[in-house]
Amino acid sequence: MPKILIIEDEASIRRVLVKILTEENTKYEVFEAEDGLIGTEMIKNADFDLVLCDIKMPKMDGVEVLEAVKKIKPEIPMVMISGHGDLDTAVNTMRMGAFDYISKPPDLNRLLNTIRNALDKKQLVVENKRLKTKVSKQFEMIGDSPAIETIKSIIDKVAPTEARVLITGPNGTGKELVAHWLHQKSNRSDGPMIEVNCAAIPSELIESELFGHIKGAFTSAHKDRTGKFEAANMGTIFLDEIGDMSLSAQAKVLRALQESRIQRVGNEKDIKVNVRVIAATNKNLKKEILEGRFRQDLYHRLAVILIKVPSLNDRRDDIPMLVNHFSNQIAAEQGNSKKSFSLEALSLLKSYDWTGNIRELRNVVERLIILGESEVTASDVKCFVSK
Repeated sequence: MPKILIIEDEASIRRVLVKILTEENTKYEVFEAEDGLIGTEMIKNADFDLVLCDIKMPKMDGVEVLEAVKKIKPEIPMVMISGHGDLDTAVNTMRMGAFDYISKPPDLNRLLNTIRNALDKKQLVVENKRLKTKVSKQFEMIGDSPAIETIKSIIDKVAPTEARVLITGPNGTGKELVAHWLHQKSNRSDGPMIEVNCAAIPSELIESELFGHIKGAFTSAHKDRTGKFEAANMGTIFLDEIGDMSLSAQAKVLRALQESRIQRVGNEKDIKVNVRVIAATNKNLKKEILEGRFRQDLYHRLAVILIKVPSLNDRRDDIPMLVNHFSNQIAAEQGNSKKSFSLEALSLLKSYDWTGNIRELRNVVERLIILGESEVTASDVKCFVSK
């Protein structure tokens, strides 16, 4: 049920607005405040879906109310009410973040359309926040071992900057989680995050995939195609397994990093892009450079910040927390009640050699949940986990 607050010092206009809103939709809960101070206090103490606020008021005017609301609850859409002499101020409030403004006396159709649009926007903001929370939980980093705490600390420091990051570590350690956290905590979190697995794309197609192509650039290019760098504009591109990228593609990535420009395959026209690059690899890039398979200049462009993700064998103390996390996750996916693991079972899992790292542990947990008893025991681990 949408909650709407009207901040207006003229009682007659308040009455008119309340009547219009309640007759438009009986589900609207309409509240009143006779000046800006009272209105601001009400906003602090309750959640409103929309605020209609007069500009000229005693004690605290509409501009001051707008500034206060943007600081305490920026997600609330504010619609300003202006008199004939307030038009310039009303336009200025739009620049300050107001959703819209309406003039006195209010035009009924414009008023109702503005209110519907503002409420729709609030709904979208709430839904976006919910989805972001869901995404951040999906890519949550589990563990409190010293190695993981160090990575979390680096992420908190690096994420708000524009610095490029190179993430290294064995397969299955969760390098993509680090990349997602860097994006989620960055100033680009509202923009796209585009992932490219460089190892999964044939070398002859990698340039087209990254930079796009124009129609006729090669035999199967039947139409123009946007590349991943363009798709990631104003956001983040994550180049996973960059150590498997061809040298020719590396040269183009280097140019994109140096000049923030790309060219589609088959076209010489430059396209400007604003992209933060995060890369990851399981290879020793310094060794690849010595053997002529990776460009040294690209390495130095990428490795502004280096984050090394440890293997599971190097963070065994996190295994009980990871098992608990995966148990919750798998139970939710399968619609079953969560199974617990005995201390002996956890101790046995901690002693194993995890060559497949986190990925392997998750598979093992799922297997034990399906095949084990109501409480997974050490006997279940010995029976169903071959180590």
